[in-house]
Amino acid sequence: MSKKAVVAMSGGVDSSVAAALLVEQGYDVTGVMLKLWRGEAENNNSGCCNLGAAEDARRVADVLGIPFYVFNFAEDFERSVIADFHATYAAGRTPNPCVRCNQWIKFETLLDRARQLGADLLATGHYARVIKDGDRYALKRGVDKSKDQSYVLWMLTQDELAHVAFPVGDQVKSRTRALAAQLGLRTAAKPDSQEICFVRNGDVGAYLDQHVGRKPGEIVDADGTVLGRHDGIGRFTIGQRKGLGISVGMPRFVSHIDAVGGRVTVGSRADLAVAAFSAEELHLVDADLPPGSGIFIQHRAHGEVNPGEVVARGRDRIEIEFDTSVEAVAPGQSAAFYSTDDPDLLLGGGIISETASAVRTRGVVAS
Repeated sequence: MSKKAVVAMSGGVDSSVAAALLVEQGYDVTGVMLKLWRGEAENNNSGCCNLGAAEDARRVADVLGIPFYVFNFAEDFERSVIADFHATYAAGRTPNPCVRCNQWIKFETLLDRARQLGADLLATGHYARVIKDGDRYALKRGVDKSKDQSYVLWMLTQDELAHVAFPVGDQVKSRTRALAAQLGLRTAAKPDSQEICFVRNGDVGAYLDQHVGRKPGEIVDADGTVLGRHDGIGRFTIGQRKGLGISVGMPRFVSHIDAVGGRVTVGSRADLAVAAFSAEELHLVDADLPPGSGIFIQHRAHGEVNPGEVVARGRDRIEIEFDTSVEAVAPGQSAAFYSTDDPDLLLGGGIISETASAVRTRGVVAS
């Protein structure tokens, strides 16, 4: 009897080819689309999670000869991912809804549903690799480093890794598109999704004004001098240069956001330098990371990787110092940790909670 696989099909080329590869490998494949919206989809330009994407996925399933279903997870999505997005911005932090969607929807709710249906695997179109080593599983970067998505998968557990697959992770994106074209899949040349699926037209500021509300406040420099006013902290993120609404004759960047006081602090590029940070919701894929451990840290999707050292660790919290200061590390974003022995090996990650400026004493983590 063939093994069963459920493939989360977003309507894009990657998940389309993931389904095709599993069919080729002899799996009994079922495609599913997650309906994450109520009524009309908010952002039909996002490339996924809308009615057009559902039709693309259904057509691909027809070509592959596999059943296709739409699962309505709108209530779960609103209660978890969207609620977290609102709360994180209201707290002056920068959320990553794709991380939360993976954590709470795809690899929790959907994986549970797939296993209830008797599936051996849940597959997605992520560019990452699951490697079995004895009775343990390692999670590694995808072969195509320019498309690697292991950064948004740091929360996966050993039990989850035993039941997930990333079929396109072993190939480069150009190969994925070539395979889709060979198979006659309508998603072969479809652009990658770029925007947040629930934010209409990608306008985060307007979305936050409507759903979180405005909280006007001051824009100040590092000394507290008032430079201007703003309509709401939701329109700002650490490291932002454009759209500040002030003119001081020189470039200024957002260096701190005070959610309680509604105050946005701006400074020079040097003020963005961070020497250390703490992260909460710590999860380790298959590692220990005691104090003194050297690691590579990635704090943005497709961002640079920087060396650092673990200085303190608790059950759910970790403190890390960078070897050399790093710019614009934003609370609310994910920090993913990679091995210095094997830079492709994901060790774990967490949500950045506090940062320490490089101009302050190293080792003291402060917001």
